[in-house]
Amino acid sequence: MPCRTLEYSTRKDWPAIEKWMAQRKDPDTKVDAIVHDILESVKKHGDKTLVEYTCKFDCKNFTADKLRVPVQSITASLDEIPESDIAILEEAISRVRNFHLNQKEKSWWTTAEDGTILGQMVRPVDRVGLYVPGGQGGETPLISSLIMNAIPAQVAGVPSIGVTSPPRQDGTLNPYILATAALLGLNEVYLAGSAWAIGALAYGTETIAPCDVIAGPGNIFVATAKSQLIGHVGIDMVAGPSEIAILADSSANPAWLAADMLSQAEHDPLAAALLVTPDTKLAEAVKAELKTQCAALPRGEIAAKSLEDWGAVITVPNMEAATELVNLLAAEHLELSVDDPWALLGSIRHAGAIFMGHNSPEPVGDYFAGPNHVLPTLRTVRFSSALSVQNFCKKSSVIAASPGYVSEHGDKIARLARLEGLEAHARSVECRNK
Repeated sequence: MPCRTLEYSTRKDWPAIEKWMAQRKDPDTKVDAIVHDILESVKKHGDKTLVEYTCKFDCKNFTADKLRVPVQSITASLDEIPESDIAILEEAISRVRNFHLNQKEKSWWTTAEDGTILGQMVRPVDRVGLYVPGGQGGETPLISSLIMNAIPAQVAGVPSIGVTSPPRQDGTLNPYILATAALLGLNEVYLAGSAWAIGALAYGTETIAPCDVIAGPGNIFVATAKSQLIGHVGIDMVAGPSEIAILADSSANPAWLAADMLSQAEHDPLAAALLVTPDTKLAEAVKAELKTQCAALPRGEIAAKSLEDWGAVITVPNMEAATELVNLLAAEHLELSVDDPWALLGSIRHAGAIFMGHNSPEPVGDYFAGPNHVLPTLRTVRFSSALSVQNFCKKSSVIAASPGYVSEHGDKIARLARLEGLEAHARSVECRNK
């Protein structure tokens, strides 16, 4: 199983690495027209379109009356999974909720001596739609995605949340998705997948009410639908394939590093797993471990393809060059697998989530620690952040000017308006001083 071996010494080595990595984000424009037609059909025909596409791709005998999962079925799903799994889900939900509670923002106000009041009012959006992929044939449901997307919306105070997920061939939904919804207190679940589900959440149908924000991962059709709806609804982000960069020194365990790289490589053939280290012996040991461990993975073929195309072990002369490189890589996940990660933390400027030390592998953040695992990819962490409570809020400025304020500042405001050629703006203020 080949894995690239690269060297990085100075900034002059970056363009070649950047050019290679940039190829992961080449858009598949072939689906644009297909998705556009699907969205237009949902907009015009509502439930009819959802049923047609669901019959074609998911469940051939599907009917409109099956679109919404009965509330009693959501509740009953808790009896279909082991109590031990319920306990794990409950603890994960609690940890994620506690983390996001710290993100809540408050409205604020200031009052000037002349009585003018200025402020900012923070309010949740009215309704959110969450998309949950069903996984392979509905048998590997992305329950962690439901948790990570629902909780920040709930903490924000969103009063209405609808969930969509594609049905299995028999027209049912995996009980783990329904049980997770039940544990989250969500009772509005719909059987719809792909771009038509995103269209339903955006435009609404006879059964599904339209939403203000849509969040949740999906395939190229889901991602394209979300991108085409920007401006009509808010979206979490248009995420690319998963990625991890690991900065390691001689204190790291090569078997652990290989396992961490494979934890991302098994996602998708386009996933990227990169190791950055000044230790050449460690680099060689990790490559050997990758070959051994990959051969034993159920998704080993996917992981091998990922590593062949987008995996690399990159050697650097020192830790200064290493931190420079990981900032340039600006990865979704960054592990600092070094003896003293806190000494390096201040040097890290660009990373979606930072995993500190040898005992903080990336999956800890995926499922259990608390921070959100919905993260920017493809170097967009340079200007964007993890999904948070703020994604489900909007902020309104509040301006309550006093008569004294207009009297004192009206001429200045009018002058600025006239400099921009907006006479009516100027007169709107001046008429209050007559």
